[in-house]
Amino acid sequence: MTVSPTEGRNGVVIVGSVTADVTTFSQRLPARGETILGDHFTLMLGGKGANQAVAAGRAGARTSFVGCVGDDLFHDLVVDGLTEAGVDLTHLRTVPGPTGVAHIRVDASAQNDIVMVPLANAELNTDQIDAALDALAPTTSVLLTQLETPSALTAHITARGRELGFTVILDPAPAAPLPAEVWADIDIVTPNETEASVLSGIEVTDAATAEQAGRWFLDHGVGAAVITLAAQGSCVVTAEGATLVPPLPVDAVDTTAAGDAYAGYLGAALANGASLTEAVRLATAAGALTVTKQGASPSLPVRADVDAFLASRV
Repeated sequence: MTVSPTEGRNGVVIVGSVTADVTTFSQRLPARGETILGDHFTLMLGGKGANQAVAAGRAGARTSFVGCVGDDLFHDLVVDGLTEAGVDLTHLRTVPGPTGVAHIRVDASAQNDIVMVPLANAELNTDQIDAALDALAPTTSVLLTQLETPSALTAHITARGRELGFTVILDPAPAAPLPAEVWADIDIVTPNETEASVLSGIEVTDAATAEQAGRWFLDHGVGAAVITLAAQGSCVVTAEGATLVPPLPVDAVDTTAAGDAYAGYLGAALANGASLTEAVRLATAAGALTVTKQGASPSLPVRADVDAFLASRV
């Protein structure tokens, strides 16, 4: 699959969540009811939507973000972080009350768990989405969305994207059941093995079971499935067949936002006319570099570093 943007229509729009990420780092995660001492703490821009917008912006794509931020003390943290990455904030709406918050805990093995409280993100609505997509359609070819926004909006986002001629990419995280009709409006779905298992009912453990799950998505109307398998790479499933794009091993420090780097770079590459397999390789490199640094948005790499990393692995 290759996205062929018309002249001037090579931007990416991300509809999604934005949070202030409160992250603690410790040698291990506490047991239920236990208090432990940690090693480090950060407060940074986060949220799957905002992280993917930052990644797409750092990938060099013309990037717009559609979402809601509160009018609290985290407002400037959000605006400054997105602006630094070159993201157009015309369609970021400030609403009364607190900005979304994510509490992230990271242990010494780089694994994490997250509690995300939507807050301002719950104010995203169909009028805001329609106005943004109508305005961006002439210059934008790829629409990327996730499942941290209200679930009732997913069908609306994807249907409007299809109607306006976007290539619609769904990162189905956190995994949640979707109405059956949504799948037909999605060009590319990008679950990890856990999300693919939850959504398809097929336990995904390797490339063979990832291909089976990918076929489930295609059978339900999706154009292509890209199932990420961590250290096993990515399984790309299309009507033409399945391809395993190999991983790029690194020493992981913090896996937070690796999937968002992957999604943002995938969208940016497709908006610039790359084939799906080419875009997945670029996304794989971006995700690999992300896990070598702590934090969410600060760990998202710039395009020059991703290109250099890929060149070093040839």
